[in-house]
Amino acid sequence: MAIPAEFLEELRARSTMAEVAGKRVRLTRKGRDLVGLCPFHKEKSPSFTVFDDHYHCFGCGAHGTAIDFTMEVDHLGFREAVERLAADVGLAVPVDAVDRGQARQRHHLHVVLEAATKYYERMLRMPEGAEALSYLQARGVSDDHIQHFRLGYAPPSAEGLRAALSRDGLSEEVMVEAGLLVTPEGGDRRPYNRFRRRVMFPIHDREGRPVAFGGRILGAGEPKYLNSPETPVFRKGHLLYGLHHALRPAREQGTVVVVEGYMDVVALHAAGFRNAVAPLGTALSVEQIGELWRLVPEPILLFDPDEAGQSAAERAAERSLPILRPGLGLRFAFLHTDTLDDPQGVHQRYAPQFLREALTRALSLSDMIYRMEVGGRPLRSPEDRAALEERVRRRTAAISDAALRRHFLSDFRERLWSAMRKARPARASIGEKLSSVRQERFAARGSSPAKFDRATEVAAANDAVTELERRREAILLAVLIAHPDSIDQIGERLGSLPFQDQDLDRLRQEALHALASVPNLDSAHLEDHLRKQGLGTALDSHIGPELFNHAFFARTGVALETAIEGWEETYSLYLRQHLRSELEDLAAGVVDRMSERSFEYFRELKRQEQSTTYGEAGAKPR
Repeated sequence: MAIPAEFLEELRARSTMAEVAGKRVRLTRKGRDLVGLCPFHKEKSPSFTVFDDHYHCFGCGAHGTAIDFTMEVDHLGFREAVERLAADVGLAVPVDAVDRGQARQRHHLHVVLEAATKYYERMLRMPEGAEALSYLQARGVSDDHIQHFRLGYAPPSAEGLRAALSRDGLSEEVMVEAGLLVTPEGGDRRPYNRFRRRVMFPIHDREGRPVAFGGRILGAGEPKYLNSPETPVFRKGHLLYGLHHALRPAREQGTVVVVEGYMDVVALHAAGFRNAVAPLGTALSVEQIGELWRLVPEPILLFDPDEAGQSAAERAAERSLPILRPGLGLRFAFLHTDTLDDPQGVHQRYAPQFLREALTRALSLSDMIYRMEVGGRPLRSPEDRAALEERVRRRTAAISDAALRRHFLSDFRERLWSAMRKARPARASIGEKLSSVRQERFAARGSSPAKFDRATEVAAANDAVTELERRREAILLAVLIAHPDSIDQIGERLGSLPFQDQDLDRLRQEALHALASVPNLDSAHLEDHLRKQGLGTALDSHIGPELFNHAFFARTGVALETAIEGWEETYSLYLRQHLRSELEDLAAGVVDRMSERSFEYFRELKRQEQSTTYGEAGAKPR
């Protein structure tokens, strides 16, 4: 039966977050909270923070309650974690007769599946298993890895497993229930072995208990791979092959690598990558993605570089969006094309140098989505760019978390802005723009430009504009830091602006990331987090009393409504100035002639400047 909500509430009340985490992490008080070194990733400075009812790591994004913490640290399921916490505080988890019966059933299944695993292991070392052993050895699987993964062999006999387990006193009925035997239709024949003439890969749960099998046919025959049916202890879409081996290495390294199949996992282990897992012969499911996120915040999915691998990557990206949460993500890596048709087998394809190169080049989820939507399509015209924006908008609509959806859209808008600038004449300095246009004009006249240098004048103008931009960027960011609650009104637009100052841009990105990761983060904690990330100098040099002389509304303590109003005005001025400066750069030297390319660029900027002036970006009409 389900655990009653009332019991869970009482358990949470008795199991304080500080007590539960304090058994595994040395915590020290910092202000109102407790901090320590994160148990989920390696770090030198403490970023693991314990609040009254939850924990959050500002380093790796781990987040949850006392139950979540117990599940993650001890690699337990929900019920097992509840039972452990309950025992610690002297509570008994409610059970009924149905629960006790199900527990007995699962125990019998585990016993028979363990016995079957040992039987298949023995058969691999028998003379009749020689072909299977040769198959594994030819693919570079050592004896150590055969034992580590408990690989085995199912002989051709339809009776062997059943007879062997029956001699050990195990019930034929339980063998059928465990998926080891198949009952013929009609009922006039005895059940026979499901797996015959196959190399056997035991599938384990998180605790390392065999719960099912995958069998690879030797020689001709279909299906090539055969899996156990679902049983009370095996749900195909919820488990990952090799997970029990990968738990500790993944925690230590802070990542897990997801490959296609059983042999791929064995090959990665042989190459030194012990944090490898695989789905069970199907595309990665929502439940399996959730299982990966219980282990690390950003798993790496490794695919072949062919069309099938690309399609599998796109399916995984699409499937992850509805369940995406702050602090969680996926990365997508593709093997080098030289490994695709390697005649030396799967182990050569996963040579360490190829793997390291592929994993280093892994794409983020936003990279992957953007690549899916661009797909080699041109971005030359406004229609092209509008179509891309619409595709991205539809794609990100699948993200249920509003903050994440906002940040994804901001990221894509920045990418689109960059693509537009590449597709248009480069905006370097004002002097370079004027020089280019003047050269164009004088070439048409058949003469040379004037022989005087305006570099000093142009540089002074640049410095003035840069200082004004920098101040406005600082004001826009200061409002967010002073009023984190403003994120819903200003976050998306703030994230999409083309900040010119690198320090302010780093502050902005880290602040937006922190607010997306931790709900209800106040100004003091946000500022403290920014300083922990090494941004204290940038914070002090850009956001302080001098800035507040220009923008009183950016201070803490000012009413949120007043701060938002001031932010909107500054945003409007910043955006208009940014567009206007490009227009002036382009138009200032154009007297006699404008090229078609320059003219198209000019028209596009003018349209944006006018739309901003009349309210599309929140500006007031003037």
